[in-house]
Amino acid sequence: MYQNKHIAVVVPAHNEEKMIGRVITTMPDFVDKIVVVNDASGDRTSEVVRRLAAGQPDRVVLIEHPTNRGVGGAISTGYKWARDNGMDVAAVMAGDGQMNPHELERVIKPVVEERAKYAKGNRLFTGQAWVKIPKRRYLGNAVLSLLTKIASGYWHVADSQCGYTAISRRALRMLDLDRIYRTYGMPNDLLVRLNVCEMRVIDVPVEPLYNIGEKSGLKIHRVVFSISWLLFKLFFWRMKEKYIIRDFHPLVFFYILAMMLLPLGILNGLSILYFNTPLFGYHGPRLEVGYIILCSLLCITGMQSLMFGMWFDMDYNRSLYVFNQPELD
Repeated sequence: MYQNKHIAVVVPAHNEEKMIGRVITTMPDFVDKIVVVNDASGDRTSEVVRRLAAGQPDRVVLIEHPTNRGVGGAISTGYKWARDNGMDVAAVMAGDGQMNPHELERVIKPVVEERAKYAKGNRLFTGQAWVKIPKRRYLGNAVLSLLTKIASGYWHVADSQCGYTAISRRALRMLDLDRIYRTYGMPNDLLVRLNVCEMRVIDVPVEPLYNIGEKSGLKIHRVVFSISWLLFKLFFWRMKEKYIIRDFHPLVFFYILAMMLLPLGILNGLSILYFNTPLFGYHGPRLEVGYIILCSLLCITGMQSLMFGMWFDMDYNRSLYVFNQPELD
């Protein structure tokens, strides 16, 4: 236990026979349950877990997926077990050993102290992220973090793809765990759903760990586009759920206006560029000044509407902001 709270750590694992033993044996003593979810591994992951569980049968729990459900599906299974078995806080540590067990206390502490319902690691606080994180992952993470801010409404949260997290039992009861995205977009999807449920979220500084023997299945060039499309859909879902169905806020009109005016202004601007500039040749009739003014107004008004929509969204979610000191131990 930690401060009289029961702590469970969910460990999603798919073909992690090399690293899963290290994850289990280095788990801090205050962890009550280690819930390993074997997501239909084709190697000896289950065998390694069973061997280690024999020495601490009351602490290590092995859940087997007969078919692969993805990392999000594995985490959801672990979350359900923690929710239904009296755990006060459920943390997530990947089975590939990329999460430092010595930082687990820092991750769970804001949730245990009820300063937040969800805590997530932020590897960018260290200042070493650009050096330690592979460059393609860093840039892909930066793009997805920006899109996640817009989609989720948690404008203060960064490093959206960090899976080192902790969540309270109350938050788990509020969430529909069967609907959470099952693959690598799970952290992004979860943040959007937490925002709709009005849950406070905090970023916690953690150190990035790479090249310790793990082999990640994440292909950044494949997931950036799929997660971006997911976030696009989640943005509209959050607007509907939070600002239309559960409450009403005029920011939806600003977003709608921006989505109408900006494309019109851009398309008209491109037509001006194509038909009335020496770069592409003069293909059309003489351009009227009024047409240029109209195009400018469309772009300016559309951009202003977008900024107002974001500003109102930030202000509305200010009560969900929890700031943490970025110092590392």
